[in-house]
Amino acid sequence: MAETRSTRSATTADEAREAVVEAALGKLDLDAKARLLAGQDMWTLPALPEIGLRSLVMSDGPIGVRGVRWTADDPSVALPSPTALAATWDPELARRAGVLLAQEARRKGVHVLLAPTVNLHRSPLGGRHFEAYSEDPYLTGEIGSGYVTGVQSGGVGTTVKHFVANDAETDRFTVNNLVSERALRELYLAPFEAIVANAHPWGIMTAYNTVNGTTMTEHHYLVNDVLRGEWGFDGFNVSDWMAARSTTGALTGGLDVAMPGPVTVYGEALAAAVRAGEADESKVDEAVRRVLRLAARVGILEGADPVVPEPPAPVDGEALAREIARRAFVLVRNEAGALPLRPGTEVALLGAAARDARVLGGGSATVFPARTVSPLDGLTAALPDGTLTYALGADPNEELAVADKGFTLRAVCRDATGTVIGIGSAPNGQIQWMGSDLPDGVTHDVLHTVELTGTFTPRTTGTHTFGIKGLGAFKLTVDGTTHFDAAQTTDKDDPFEAFFGAPVPRAQAELTEGEPVEVSLTHVVALPADIPFKVIGFSLCHQEPQRDADELIAEAVEAARAADTAVVVVATTDRVESEGFDRTTTRLPGRQDDLVRAVAAANPHTVVVVNSGSPVELPWRDEVAAILLTWFPGQEGGAALADVLTGTHEPGGRLPTTWGPLQEAPVTQVTPANGELTYDEGVFIGYSAWEKTSTPPSYPFGHGLGYTDWTYESLEITAGTTAKIRVRNTGERAGREVVQVYLAPTTPDTDRPARRLAGFALVEAGPGEATEAVVELPRRAFETWDEKTDSWTYRRGSYEVEAGRSITDRRVTATIQA
Repeated sequence: MAETRSTRSATTADEAREAVVEAALGKLDLDAKARLLAGQDMWTLPALPEIGLRSLVMSDGPIGVRGVRWTADDPSVALPSPTALAATWDPELARRAGVLLAQEARRKGVHVLLAPTVNLHRSPLGGRHFEAYSEDPYLTGEIGSGYVTGVQSGGVGTTVKHFVANDAETDRFTVNNLVSERALRELYLAPFEAIVANAHPWGIMTAYNTVNGTTMTEHHYLVNDVLRGEWGFDGFNVSDWMAARSTTGALTGGLDVAMPGPVTVYGEALAAAVRAGEADESKVDEAVRRVLRLAARVGILEGADPVVPEPPAPVDGEALAREIARRAFVLVRNEAGALPLRPGTEVALLGAAARDARVLGGGSATVFPARTVSPLDGLTAALPDGTLTYALGADPNEELAVADKGFTLRAVCRDATGTVIGIGSAPNGQIQWMGSDLPDGVTHDVLHTVELTGTFTPRTTGTHTFGIKGLGAFKLTVDGTTHFDAAQTTDKDDPFEAFFGAPVPRAQAELTEGEPVEVSLTHVVALPADIPFKVIGFSLCHQEPQRDADELIAEAVEAARAADTAVVVVATTDRVESEGFDRTTTRLPGRQDDLVRAVAAANPHTVVVVNSGSPVELPWRDEVAAILLTWFPGQEGGAALADVLTGTHEPGGRLPTTWGPLQEAPVTQVTPANGELTYDEGVFIGYSAWEKTSTPPSYPFGHGLGYTDWTYESLEITAGTTAKIRVRNTGERAGREVVQVYLAPTTPDTDRPARRLAGFALVEAGPGEATEAVVELPRRAFETWDEKTDSWTYRRGSYEVEAGRSITDRRVTATIQA
């Protein structure tokens, strides 16, 4: 094939950047090189003025760009969760999301986004399930490729994470995951391989965990032999934060950058190891070369033209967040046309989650949007006056939450004498200051206490509970009374426990609606001498008066009975789905299941909106008229919900992961035994495991309903591996269909799944119109990994090519010989 002009141009530009990189590398001494490979603080690498290198800035994603300040007074656009993005089955939409995030990164001075997360949904109990895309490696790779392409088209780097098998949170720093080579290749490595091939990411993040006896930051085979050798990855490899454990082990294992700093296994320790003959300086040069290549690509190395000299056209963040949300919503049940709502329908909106929406997951994925549209906000704006009523019904929050609504706070910093040395803003009750991210005039050397102080104006009368999240000495005062003055400790060894741990109730106060009271939480800052980076993190937490649950449900039932349609919003909380721990159940917290059953009994036109990032059990699913899964829908979730419920837009999502009861789920083990977690299931996870057990789930992989109907008319295979599927919109309104193609060997084979997703395509058509979906079947769909030869084997034979609406709703088939 002739070389294209664009290919030649890209090659020439790459060669020019490489020349600048080599020249810069040649000017550095050992100490400078070692310093460049270690974080200088929480988020950045050091500048090296002698070669014209500016400081490289990294920031967490994946649904927004937090920047270097983890605080609500530096807002970010908050897109729907990765599970939601995958539910769109639209790599182009993922690319557009990436372009927006590049725009956000540039606005915040960020060069590298620590995203996307492409670990698999091995078990529904995985605590960080919401932050990854799917149980299927092919779908994950396609969505991840779109995302990476979009971000990097904006001139911002990505770090595809967490490489590899970081599929659960329990003992994540120490667990040894025992995974067969075949399962690694066919499942867990597959999304990374696809993204490297299709999107050429500029970075990879290696995980905390160990795989088959070797910690990932030292895994020479998987990093150097597979990632760099077989796949040709030429980007940089950064550790997950605090994952690097050994100077020589990390260097030999292919780790380029150890984060965060200033105390890491690299820097001074690396230079000393080279001088002592324990580490090879040529390997240091290789790592520095990759970091300088990244710097050249993002435009912070003098003399090197960035890959993207001009950013793409501006993107409307709120509009895109709203579009992704409604395209991600999955309508899994819709009896007798319960949705969309008919004009003039009187609606009873029920559930605490309708008022206080859960729009994103907990942990490092957290960002702080400038605004959040709740379901109550969205429906209030969309429905005519007098047609919407609201009742609390049931509250999923069984624990305290970070102080927010009704609180007006500031952070007062004092030295050891009690003198005020600075005052910082505090948009809510959470303080997260990392490195030098301190209020003006404040330094770690002088800072002794931080006091969160201000007023709280209750929105309900009754017994309010206050508490503390964090470790160390605290003093909590409410309305002039000191309720706690002591230290909080923990027996957990997670260094991020202060951020992700549970809040502890410490005070109760009888307060009156609308009457403000003074509140104060003072924390004595005591940073351990051996801490690798300076971080101050704690929270003032609060819980509103807890009314009798039966009374609340009874009120909701009365509201439902008086309305034409009841819309119940149920949700998880950040104590159910978050970084740092796995789930122990997939049941909804609190009395939410009871609420749904009671409302459904009172009103046959009950619609349930499920606000969770991961599968939850729906024991009442056959008792309600409609079920809409909205994931964590991002900042515009309530507006998108109104669009879908009222029918101005159809729900566009399809399940990226199987939903079913936990007791029937094929893979549930996420807790190590004696430090080891064995992936006994091999290549059978997700829908392939459900099919192997012959147990029907609640809702299968790929399932999702729209507001129109589709007929699959024909399937034709041309050129051996091109599937052409003709579909017709047989409904009364325009719609979009996700045409899914599965490949199944016609001869049963116990060593591989009955069928695998081989491709998909999105099509649109008006009422009565027909259209054609074209899906290329990749060679890899016909291959399995042979552990005897350590290579891919093309499995010849007869296959059924099956096209349809889900893994279980396959409409048309064709037989081919491979």
